[in-house]
This record gives sequence, C-alpha cells and structure tokens, in this order.
Amino acid sequence: MAGPKDLDPSSSPRALLGAELRHARERQGLSQDQLGQRLFVSGSFIGQLEAGTRRMQAEYARMLDDALGTDDFFQRNCAAAAKSKYPEHFAEAAEAEASATAIREYAPLLIPGLLQTPAYAQAVCRAYQPTAPQQVIDELVAARVDRARLLDDPTEPLLWAVIDESALRRVTGGRAVMAEALRHIAGLAHRGRVIVQVLPFEAGAHAAMQGAVKLMDFEEAPPLVYFEGVGTGRLEDDPEIVRHQRFTYELLTASALRPENSLALIEVVAQDYAHEDHP
Repeated sequence: MAGPKDLDPSSSPRALLGAELRHARERQGLSQDQLGQRLFVSGSFIGQLEAGTRRMQAEYARMLDDALGTDDFFQRNCAAAAKSKYPEHFAEAAEAEASATAIREYAPLLIPGLLQTPAYAQAVCRAYQPTAPQQVIDELVAARVDRARLLDDPTEPLLWAVIDESALRRVTGGRAVMAEALRHIAGLAHRGRVIVQVLPFEAGAHAAMQGAVKLMDFEEAPPLVYFEGVGTGRLEDDPEIVRHQRFTYELLTASALRPENSLALIEVVAQDYAHEDHP
C-alpha cells in the first residue's frame, strides 16, 4: 500500500497534516486519548492537531511517526505546516483564531488586534520594536490587518471583547489615530458584527488584573485559552484551566459596562480625541 504523500505547501498544510494524522490514527485503531498517552499529551491535544487548530512541533512529529508507523512523513511535512507570517510566540494562537467559531477576549492595555486600524497597529508595532527597519514594521502591520479580515464574514466568528478603559485613554499614535481607532470599533458594534464592553476605571479591582484573557471555541476541537506576555505566549487546552479562565471572563463581563453604554463611552472618547486634534 502506498504511503501518504508529501503535503502541498500551496494548499492548507496544517489542515492536510491534521487529516493525515486522523487517517493514520484510525488505521491503527487508536482513539485520540490512546494516541495521546503514547505522546504524553491529552486526547484533546491530538484532536486539535487533527482539526488544524494547533501547530505540529518537530518533537511531536517524530513521536507520531514512531507511534503510527508512518516512516518520517510527519517529520518531513511539519516544517511546511509551521510556516507563519506571525511572530513565533503568537503564530499558533493567530492560526487557531482563524478557525475559531467564537473568540472572547479581555484587553487590559491596548485595543485587541482584531479591532485595530492600520494606523493604530503601526504605532503599537513601532513601540514594540523602536529600532526595527520600516519594512519589518510594515510586514507586522500587514499581518495584523490580514488577521482582522476574518471579521469580513457577516456572522462568524463571534467576537466578544472586553476592553479596559485604560486602552481607550492611552494615546497610541496620536489623537487622530485614536479617534479613528475608536470610531472603527464603534462602527463594527453598530453593525452588530462584534460585542464590545468597556471595563471602566470605577469598576475597581477585578478578576483579570494580572493580564489579558483570550478564549477560543471551535466546531470540531476542544476550546483553547491563550496567555500572552511581553514577547511570549502559550496556548492551553487543559479543561480545568479553560473553565477557570471562562469563569474569569464571565466575571469581567459582569463588572463591565453594558454594550450600549460601552458604545456610548467609546463614541464620546472618540469625539473628544477628534475635537482635541482640531481645536
């Protein structure tokens, strides 16, 4: 019987790699949990590899080839599936985001990437890398703008963002940039494309004071939570961790302003920036 063929990098290598993994696993008569035990990972992790929501790392590719008797197929092809235009620490999360059916995010310090305008993204990327060549910054901005194209679909994914008031008040890129950025968010909310809540200063202490929260749900894979720091990030699929972060997010939505009041505040702040920029 002929073995699996190398993947075509011009197609969707991660999805094809996941399909081949599912085929090889079922051919061996293994459940996701049984295969996961051989790799010392959870069954849900195997499910995410098969669904293409997680990147296959070289170490797992080698172990899969050993466990499934696929010669070096996964080792040969995981490099093509791992190519990304995003920073290494965020690449897996960005690609999972693209296949999510629902994204819930709390942003404590800046406007979430999916809601950023190009000018705002330019200011953020330049702040992260003040000495980088402009070409590098342009590539980062282009990747961020490309991510936001998933909102071109009129219904999916659901995007529910809780934005800290500090992100509205921090002048990033200048007042004109902030006015445009907030009006962009307001426009998406008016069209019913996103749900946005503002967590006001007056809410005081809250459940996510230690950092950002991003939860992602999928059609055919377990949910994920993404944690991000300065130049670092990791995805978690542990059900207990995901449940805890979901509860944290629910507490945030309870502490935040209602969507209609949040929209009113965003529009007022945008108007203030516009007036201050043009006395």
